[in-house]
Amino acid sequence: MNESKGHRLVAVDLARSLALLGMAVFHFTFDLELFGHLDPGTTVTGGWAIFARVVAGSFLCLAGLSLVLAHGKGRRWPAFRKRFLRVAGAALVVSGATLAVLPQAFIFFGILHSIAFASLIGMALVGLPWAFLAMLTVAVVVADRTLAFDALNPLWLVWTGLGTKVPWSMDFVPVFPWLAAFLAGMTIAKAMDRAGLWARLAVWQPAAWIQRLAWPGRHSLAVYLIHQPVLISLVWLGTKLFA
Repeated sequence: MNESKGHRLVAVDLARSLALLGMAVFHFTFDLELFGHLDPGTTVTGGWAIFARVVAGSFLCLAGLSLVLAHGKGRRWPAFRKRFLRVAGAALVVSGATLAVLPQAFIFFGILHSIAFASLIGMALVGLPWAFLAMLTVAVVVADRTLAFDALNPLWLVWTGLGTKVPWSMDFVPVFPWLAAFLAGMTIAKAMDRAGLWARLAVWQPAAWIQRLAWPGRHSLAVYLIHQPVLISLVWLGTKLFA
C-alpha cells in the first residue's frame, strides 16, 4: 500500500477529480451570485450550503487517505516536506491574493491551510491503528459540538474553530470540526489496507477514457489554484457581453 509519484492509484485520482468537479460547480455558482445572476445568499443556505460542506469534507478526507497511502508503511520525510511546503506555500498565495482583492473577508484559514495543518497532525498519528483513528475522529466531532471559548475568538486563535463566533471569510475551514474529515480519511485508508482492498485497486487498469478523467486528480493542487480565476473571469466576461 503506497501511492507515490511513480505508482499512483487511478481510483484515488478519480475521487480527487470528482471532488474538483464539485468544487468547480460550487465556485461557479458562487461567482454567478457574486455578479448578481443569483439571489444573495444562494450558496450559503439550503442545499448549496450542504453541498459546500460535502465538497470541503471530501478534500480533507482524501488528503488524510492519501497521507496513509504515502506514509502508512513508514514516514517518508523528504516527500512529506516537499508536499507540505507546496500546500502551505499555495495557502499563503491564496491568503495574499484574497487580502489584496477583498481584505475584509480574506482567506486566512481556508481549505489549503486546513489540509496543511491536518497533515502535520496526521504524520504524528499515521502509525496508529484504524480503530484508534476512528475514535479520534469521533472525539474531534464531539469536541466541536460541546466546546466553545470566547478567548478563542481573536483572529490569531479563531482558526481553531473552538471560538464562539465565526469570522467573515471567503473560505473558513477551521481545525474543529474539519480535522475529523482528515482523520476519517486516514481511518478509511487503514481499514481498506487491513481488508486488502488497496492491493486489488493497485492492479486495476481501467479504460483509457477513464484514466483521462483522473488527470485533474493527479494535478489537484494546480487545478485548485487556477480554476477560480478562470471561472470568475468567464462569468465577468459573460456579464459584460450579455448583460
